[in-house]
Amino acid sequence: MRKALGACRMQTKRQRRPYPTCTAPCQHSQLCLDQELPPRTNGSAPTAPALTRDALHTKMEQLEEQLLSKILTLQKERQAASTDRSQQQHDIEKELNSLQNRVTELEHGPPGYSPPDAFKVTIPVQNNYMYARMKKSLPELYAFTICMWLKSKALAGLGTPFSYSVPSQANEIVLLEWGSNPLELLINDKVAQLPLSLKDKAWHHVCVAWTTRDGKWSAYQDGEQRGAGENLASWHAIKPQGVVILGQEQDTLGGRFDATQAFVGELAQFGVWDHMLAPAEILGLANCTSHLQGNVIQWDDQAVEVFGGASKGDFAACEEGRKA
Repeated sequence: MRKALGACRMQTKRQRRPYPTCTAPCQHSQLCLDQELPPRTNGSAPTAPALTRDALHTKMEQLEEQLLSKILTLQKERQAASTDRSQQQHDIEKELNSLQNRVTELEHGPPGYSPPDAFKVTIPVQNNYMYARMKKSLPELYAFTICMWLKSKALAGLGTPFSYSVPSQANEIVLLEWGSNPLELLINDKVAQLPLSLKDKAWHHVCVAWTTRDGKWSAYQDGEQRGAGENLASWHAIKPQGVVILGQEQDTLGGRFDATQAFVGELAQFGVWDHMLAPAEILGLANCTSHLQGNVIQWDDQAVEVFGGASKGDFAACEEGRKA
Protein backbone atom coordinates (compact mmCIF):
# COMPACT_ATOMS: atom_id res chain seq x y z
CA MET A 1 0.00 0.00 0.00
CA ARG A 2 2.83 2.42 0.75
CA LYS A 3 4.35 1.66 -2.66
CA ALA A 4 1.05 2.45 -4.42
CA LEU A 5 0.68 5.75 -2.60
CA GLY A 6 4.22 6.70 -3.44
CA ALA A 7 3.65 5.99 -7.10
CA CYS A 8 0.60 8.20 -7.15
CA ARG A 9 2.41 11.11 -5.48
CA MET A 10 5.39 10.89 -7.84
CA GLN A 11 3.09 10.94 -10.87
CA THR A 12 1.24 13.98 -9.53
CA LYS A 13 4.42 15.97 -9.05
CA ARG A 14 5.68 15.17 -12.55
CA GLN A 15 2.47 16.01 -14.43
CA ARG A 16 1.24 18.82 -12.10
CA ARG A 17 -2.37 18.10 -12.98
CA PRO A 18 -5.15 19.80 -10.97
CA TYR A 19 -6.73 16.47 -10.40
CA PRO A 20 -4.07 13.74 -10.27
CA THR A 21 -4.76 10.30 -11.65
CA CYS A 22 -3.25 7.08 -10.55
CA THR A 23 -1.59 4.94 -13.25
CA ALA A 24 -0.19 2.48 -10.83
CA PRO A 25 -2.49 -0.14 -9.52
CA CYS A 26 -4.26 1.31 -6.58
CA GLN A 27 -5.09 -1.19 -3.97
CA HIS A 28 -7.19 1.41 -2.09
CA SER A 29 -9.63 2.51 -4.84
CA GLN A 30 -11.59 4.98 -2.68
CA LEU A 31 -8.46 7.10 -2.19
CA CYS A 32 -7.95 7.41 -5.93
CA LEU A 33 -11.61 8.32 -6.50
CA ASP A 34 -11.40 11.07 -3.89
CA GLN A 35 -8.39 12.51 -5.61
CA GLU A 36 -10.07 12.48 -9.07
CA LEU A 37 -13.41 14.12 -7.98
CA PRO A 38 -13.67 17.96 -8.15
CA PRO A 39 -14.17 19.89 -4.93
CA ARG A 40 -17.82 20.03 -3.69
CA THR A 41 -19.76 23.29 -3.73
CA ASN A 42 -21.99 24.61 -0.94
CA GLY A 43 -25.53 23.26 -1.64
CA SER A 44 -27.29 26.14 0.11
CA ALA A 45 -26.08 28.93 -2.26
CA PRO A 46 -28.77 29.97 -4.87
CA THR A 47 -28.19 29.12 -8.49
CA ALA A 48 -28.65 31.55 -11.43
CA PRO A 49 -32.10 30.22 -12.46
CA ALA A 50 -33.32 30.61 -8.89
CA LEU A 51 -32.20 34.25 -8.78
CA THR A 52 -34.02 34.97 -12.08
CA ARG A 53 -37.28 33.49 -10.79
CA ASP A 54 -37.15 35.67 -7.64
CA ALA A 55 -36.61 38.84 -9.70
CA LEU A 56 -39.53 38.01 -12.00
CA HIS A 57 -41.80 37.32 -9.02
CA THR A 58 -40.91 40.68 -7.46
CA LYS A 59 -41.52 42.49 -10.76
CA MET A 60 -44.93 40.83 -11.17
CA GLU A 61 -45.98 41.91 -7.69
CA GLN A 62 -44.99 45.50 -8.48
CA LEU A 63 -46.98 45.45 -11.74
CA GLU A 64 -50.02 44.01 -9.96
CA GLU A 65 -49.91 46.81 -7.38
CA GLN A 66 -49.67 49.45 -10.14
CA LEU A 67 -52.60 47.90 -12.02
CA LEU A 68 -54.78 47.78 -8.90
CA SER A 69 -54.00 51.43 -8.13
CA LYS A 70 -54.99 52.41 -11.67
CA ILE A 71 -58.28 50.49 -11.45
CA LEU A 72 -59.18 52.21 -8.16
CA THR A 73 -58.40 55.63 -9.68
CA LEU A 74 -60.63 54.91 -12.70
CA GLN A 75 -63.48 53.79 -10.45
CA LYS A 76 -63.30 57.02 -8.45
CA GLU A 77 -63.29 59.11 -11.64
CA ARG A 78 -66.31 57.20 -12.97
CA GLN A 79 -68.27 57.79 -9.74
CA ALA A 80 -67.48 61.52 -9.84
CA ALA A 81 -68.58 61.76 -13.47
CA SER A 82 -71.85 59.97 -12.69
CA THR A 83 -72.60 62.39 -9.84
CA ASP A 84 -72.24 65.44 -12.09
CA ARG A 85 -74.10 63.96 -15.07
CA SER A 86 -77.61 65.18 -14.15
CA GLN A 87 -76.44 68.72 -13.36
CA GLN A 88 -74.50 68.90 -16.63
CA GLN A 89 -77.56 67.74 -18.57
CA HIS A 90 -79.72 70.43 -16.92
CA ASP A 91 -77.15 73.13 -17.76
CA ILE A 92 -76.94 71.96 -21.37
CA GLU A 93 -80.74 72.01 -21.80
CA LYS A 94 -80.87 75.47 -20.27
CA GLU A 95 -78.28 76.82 -22.69
CA LEU A 96 -79.97 75.16 -25.69
CA ASN A 97 -83.33 76.72 -24.80
CA SER A 98 -81.74 80.13 -24.46
CA LEU A 99 -79.95 79.79 -27.81
CA GLN A 100 -83.13 78.62 -29.52
CA ASN A 101 -85.03 81.67 -28.27
CA ARG A 102 -82.27 83.98 -29.48
CA VAL A 103 -82.26 82.34 -32.91
CA THR A 104 -86.05 82.80 -33.12
CA GLU A 105 -85.65 86.49 -32.32
CA LEU A 106 -83.02 86.92 -35.05
CA GLU A 107 -85.15 85.09 -37.63
CA HIS A 108 -88.08 87.44 -36.99
CA GLY A 109 -85.90 90.54 -36.98
CA PRO A 110 -85.11 92.95 -34.13
CA PRO A 111 -87.82 93.85 -31.61
CA GLY A 112 -90.08 96.55 -32.94
CA TYR A 113 -91.56 97.93 -29.73
CA SER A 114 -91.75 101.65 -29.17
CA PRO A 115 -90.64 102.79 -25.70
CA PRO A 116 -91.54 103.70 -23.12
CA ASP A 117 -94.67 101.58 -22.57
CA ALA A 118 -95.70 100.00 -25.90
CA PHE A 119 -94.09 96.64 -25.26
CA LYS A 120 -94.84 93.22 -23.80
CA VAL A 121 -92.74 90.54 -22.12
CA THR A 122 -92.90 87.05 -23.65
CA ILE A 123 -92.11 83.88 -21.69
CA PRO A 124 -92.42 81.06 -24.26
CA VAL A 125 -91.55 78.00 -22.17
CA GLN A 126 -92.44 76.84 -18.68
CA ASN A 127 -89.21 76.70 -16.70
CA ASN A 128 -87.54 78.18 -13.62
CA TYR A 129 -85.21 80.69 -15.26
CA MET A 130 -87.23 82.90 -17.65
CA TYR A 131 -88.73 85.99 -16.03
CA ALA A 132 -88.85 89.78 -15.91
CA ARG A 133 -87.84 91.93 -12.96
CA MET A 134 -89.01 95.43 -12.10
CA LYS A 135 -86.08 97.67 -11.21
CA LYS A 136 -88.21 99.67 -8.79
CA SER A 137 -89.44 98.28 -5.47
CA LEU A 138 -92.51 99.14 -3.39
CA PRO A 139 -92.69 101.53 -0.46
CA GLU A 140 -94.68 100.67 2.66
CA LEU A 141 -98.31 100.40 1.55
CA TYR A 142 -101.63 100.27 3.37
CA ALA A 143 -103.61 99.83 0.16
CA PHE A 144 -102.84 99.07 -3.47
CA THR A 145 -104.22 98.33 -6.92
CA ILE A 146 -102.21 96.18 -9.33
CA CYS A 147 -103.28 95.94 -12.97
CA MET A 148 -101.84 94.24 -16.03
CA TRP A 149 -102.60 92.72 -19.42
CA LEU A 150 -101.86 89.01 -19.78
CA LYS A 151 -102.26 86.19 -22.26
CA SER A 152 -101.66 82.70 -20.89
CA LYS A 153 -100.48 79.77 -23.01
CA ALA A 154 -100.46 77.27 -20.15
CA LEU A 155 -102.06 73.86 -20.56
CA ALA A 156 -102.95 73.57 -16.87
CA GLY A 157 -102.68 76.26 -14.18
CA LEU A 158 -102.04 79.89 -15.03
CA GLY A 159 -98.83 79.94 -13.01
CA THR A 160 -97.57 83.17 -11.42
CA PRO A 161 -98.12 86.39 -13.39
CA PHE A 162 -96.36 88.39 -10.64
CA SER A 163 -94.91 88.06 -7.14
CA TYR A 164 -93.54 90.52 -4.58
CA SER A 165 -91.13 89.20 -1.95
CA VAL A 166 -89.43 90.90 1.01
CA PRO A 167 -86.62 89.58 3.22
CA SER A 168 -88.96 88.46 6.00
CA GLN A 169 -91.80 87.16 3.79
CA ALA A 170 -91.49 85.43 0.39
CA ASN A 171 -95.27 85.69 -0.25
CA GLU A 172 -95.86 89.35 0.57
CA ILE A 173 -98.02 89.80 -2.56
CA VAL A 174 -98.55 86.97 -5.08
CA LEU A 175 -101.04 86.26 -7.87
CA LEU A 176 -100.90 82.50 -8.43
CA GLU A 177 -102.79 79.63 -10.01
CA TRP A 178 -101.01 76.31 -9.43
CA GLY A 179 -102.10 72.90 -10.67
CA SER A 180 -105.83 72.31 -10.19
CA ASN A 181 -106.17 75.04 -7.54
CA PRO A 182 -108.17 78.21 -8.35
CA LEU A 183 -106.52 81.55 -8.96
CA GLU A 184 -105.37 83.00 -5.61
CA LEU A 185 -104.26 86.35 -4.26
CA LEU A 186 -101.75 85.99 -1.42
CA ILE A 187 -100.94 88.87 0.94
CA ASN A 188 -98.51 88.19 3.77
CA ASP A 189 -99.09 84.48 3.00
CA LYS A 190 -102.86 84.86 3.61
CA VAL A 191 -105.07 83.63 0.74
CA ALA A 192 -108.19 84.78 -1.11
CA GLN A 193 -109.56 82.78 -4.04
CA LEU A 194 -110.40 84.82 -7.14
CA PRO A 195 -113.25 83.78 -9.49
CA LEU A 196 -111.38 84.73 -12.68
CA SER A 197 -111.08 82.66 -15.88
CA LEU A 198 -107.90 83.44 -17.80
CA LYS A 199 -106.84 80.20 -19.52
CA ASP A 200 -108.48 80.62 -22.93
CA LYS A 201 -105.22 81.79 -24.58
CA ALA A 202 -106.69 85.26 -25.17
CA TRP A 203 -105.65 88.70 -23.89
CA HIS A 204 -107.30 89.80 -20.64
CA HIS A 205 -107.01 92.89 -18.50
CA VAL A 206 -106.70 91.94 -14.81
CA CYS A 207 -106.76 94.11 -11.66
CA VAL A 208 -106.60 93.24 -7.96
CA ALA A 209 -107.20 95.89 -5.29
CA TRP A 210 -106.75 95.68 -1.51
CA THR A 211 -106.78 97.79 1.63
CA THR A 212 -105.46 96.97 5.07
CA ARG A 213 -108.68 98.29 6.64
CA ASP A 214 -110.67 95.11 7.36
CA GLY A 215 -108.59 93.36 4.66
CA LYS A 216 -111.05 94.29 1.92
CA TRP A 217 -110.20 93.17 -1.62
CA SER A 218 -111.72 93.09 -5.09
CA ALA A 219 -110.79 91.41 -8.38
CA TYR A 220 -111.53 92.58 -11.95
CA GLN A 221 -111.40 90.86 -15.34
CA ASP A 222 -111.66 92.95 -18.51
CA GLY A 223 -113.02 95.91 -16.53
CA GLU A 224 -115.72 93.96 -14.73
CA GLN A 225 -115.62 93.16 -11.02
CA ARG A 226 -115.76 89.38 -10.66
CA GLY A 227 -115.11 88.96 -6.94
CA ALA A 228 -114.75 90.81 -3.62
CA GLY A 229 -114.25 90.00 0.03
CA GLU A 230 -112.62 91.02 3.28
CA ASN A 231 -110.44 89.75 6.14
CA LEU A 232 -107.48 89.26 3.83
CA ALA A 233 -104.41 90.18 5.90
CA SER A 234 -106.40 92.75 7.85
CA TRP A 235 -104.38 95.67 9.29
CA HIS A 236 -101.19 94.39 7.69
CA ALA A 237 -98.82 96.92 6.12
CA ILE A 238 -97.09 95.87 2.89
CA LYS A 239 -93.38 95.86 3.66
CA PRO A 240 -91.01 97.98 1.55
CA GLN A 241 -87.74 97.28 -0.26
CA GLY A 242 -88.72 93.95 -1.77
CA VAL A 243 -88.40 92.46 -5.27
CA VAL A 244 -91.13 92.45 -7.95
CA ILE A 245 -90.87 89.50 -10.37
CA LEU A 246 -93.08 88.86 -13.41
CA GLY A 247 -93.58 85.24 -14.44
CA GLN A 248 -92.16 83.40 -11.42
CA GLU A 249 -93.12 82.71 -7.79
CA GLN A 250 -90.34 83.53 -5.30
CA ASP A 251 -89.50 81.13 -2.49
CA THR A 252 -86.69 83.41 -1.37
CA LEU A 253 -86.02 87.08 -2.04
CA GLY A 254 -85.60 87.39 -5.81
CA GLY A 255 -85.11 83.71 -6.56
CA ARG A 256 -85.53 79.99 -5.89
CA PHE A 257 -88.17 79.64 -8.58
CA ASP A 258 -90.28 76.52 -9.18
CA ALA A 259 -90.93 75.58 -12.82
CA THR A 260 -94.34 74.10 -11.96
CA GLN A 261 -95.48 77.57 -10.74
CA ALA A 262 -94.08 79.53 -13.70
CA PHE A 263 -96.21 81.65 -16.04
CA VAL A 264 -96.14 80.85 -19.78
CA GLY A 265 -97.36 83.48 -22.21
CA GLU A 266 -97.24 87.28 -22.53
CA LEU A 267 -97.48 90.13 -20.01
CA ALA A 268 -97.84 93.89 -20.46
CA GLN A 269 -98.85 97.18 -18.84
CA PHE A 270 -98.01 96.13 -15.27
CA GLY A 271 -98.79 99.04 -12.95
CA VAL A 272 -99.09 99.64 -9.19
CA TRP A 273 -101.08 102.34 -7.36
CA ASP A 274 -100.98 103.14 -3.63
CA HIS A 275 -104.78 103.09 -3.26
CA MET A 276 -107.83 101.17 -4.46
CA LEU A 277 -108.84 102.45 -7.91
CA ALA A 278 -112.51 103.17 -8.50
CA PRO A 279 -114.41 100.69 -10.70
CA ALA A 280 -114.79 103.37 -13.41
CA GLU A 281 -111.00 103.92 -13.50
CA ILE A 282 -110.39 100.21 -13.93
CA LEU A 283 -112.98 99.99 -16.71
CA GLY A 284 -111.25 102.87 -18.52
CA LEU A 285 -107.94 100.99 -18.41
CA ALA A 286 -109.54 97.81 -19.72
CA ASN A 287 -111.36 99.40 -22.68
CA CYS A 288 -108.43 101.72 -23.52
CA THR A 289 -110.31 104.97 -22.89
CA SER A 290 -107.86 105.86 -20.10
CA HIS A 291 -104.08 105.99 -20.04
CA LEU A 292 -103.78 106.17 -16.27
CA GLN A 293 -100.27 105.28 -15.11
CA GLY A 294 -99.42 103.71 -11.77
CA ASN A 295 -98.23 106.25 -9.21
CA VAL A 296 -95.91 103.69 -7.56
CA ILE A 297 -94.72 101.57 -10.51
CA GLN A 298 -95.22 102.46 -14.17
CA TRP A 299 -94.78 100.21 -17.20
CA ASP A 300 -91.63 101.56 -18.81
CA ASP A 301 -89.01 99.89 -20.97
CA GLN A 302 -86.17 101.25 -18.87
CA ALA A 303 -87.78 99.93 -15.67
CA VAL A 304 -88.11 96.28 -16.76
CA GLU A 305 -85.28 93.74 -17.08
CA VAL A 306 -85.72 90.34 -18.75
CA PHE A 307 -83.71 87.19 -17.96
CA GLY A 308 -83.10 83.62 -19.09
CA GLY A 309 -84.53 83.93 -22.60
CA ALA A 310 -87.62 86.03 -21.84
CA SER A 311 -87.93 88.80 -24.44
CA LYS A 312 -89.56 92.13 -25.16
CA GLY A 313 -91.74 92.76 -28.20
CA ASP A 314 -94.20 95.20 -29.71
CA PHE A 315 -97.53 95.61 -27.93
CA ALA A 316 -100.45 97.99 -28.44
CA ALA A 317 -102.89 97.44 -25.59
CA CYS A 318 -106.04 98.52 -27.40
CA GLU A 319 -105.32 96.63 -30.62
CA GLU A 320 -104.29 93.42 -28.88
CA GLY A 321 -107.19 93.63 -26.43
CA ARG A 322 -109.72 94.07 -29.21
CA LYS A 323 -108.30 91.11 -31.12
CA ALA A 324 -109.05 88.97 -28.09
